[in-house]
Amino acid sequence: MKKLVVLTGTGISAESGIRTFRDSDGLWHDHDIADVASPEGWGRDPGLVLDFYNQRRRDLYEAKPNAAHSALARAEEEFDVHIITQNIDDLHERAGSARVLHLHGELKKARSTADPSLVYDIEGAELNWGDKCELGSQLRPHIVWFGEAVPAMSEAADIVHSADIFAVVGSSLVVYPAAALVQYVTRDTPIFVVDPKDVAVPTWRSITFIRENATTGVPKMLEAIRKLG
Repeated sequence: MKKLVVLTGTGISAESGIRTFRDSDGLWHDHDIADVASPEGWGRDPGLVLDFYNQRRRDLYEAKPNAAHSALARAEEEFDVHIITQNIDDLHERAGSARVLHLHGELKKARSTADPSLVYDIEGAELNWGDKCELGSQLRPHIVWFGEAVPAMSEAADIVHSADIFAVVGSSLVVYPAAALVQYVTRDTPIFVVDPKDVAVPTWRSITFIRENATTGVPKMLEAIRKLG
């Protein structure tokens, strides 16, 4: 089986009703990013941060995988599919994808503020002040905030470098370091981009663009990949 590596961004989840920062003019669900998605915001008002992600979690429980998530999951019958996602939702997993690497963390998980290696599943939608890890320290959302390192980048780069086919679905490729992953694609590896909007891809690469939303564009992309032989 050929190894198909797909980098997904907020565009794929938007069609499941998950609102995106991409179109929000610097405000995310009416909150300033600095207040709810940064270590400084956590330090100023952890209660606000916890409430913000509790609401995002409630929204996620109402959302369902869409046709794009499902098509990528079914593609595992034909390809060795590896999903690298910038999204913090679990829609890929719920659609049936077996290999999903989350670059920016997972909404349904919490981690210790004393030891980042201690990660826990959140039961239900609520993570509250006073919820502590086994060391007795407050739990925080298991999210990579702005200004924090992305621990999964090295693994992601290795996966991309070994791809036979690389695709970008619903990512504008402007958020670093994730946007740099395209630089790890080997020279002769075909690249596909599914997005109705402009995507910041290297101009020197030969890229197949499918300028559609993910739900209609991903099936067309997979059909084009099949024709590669």
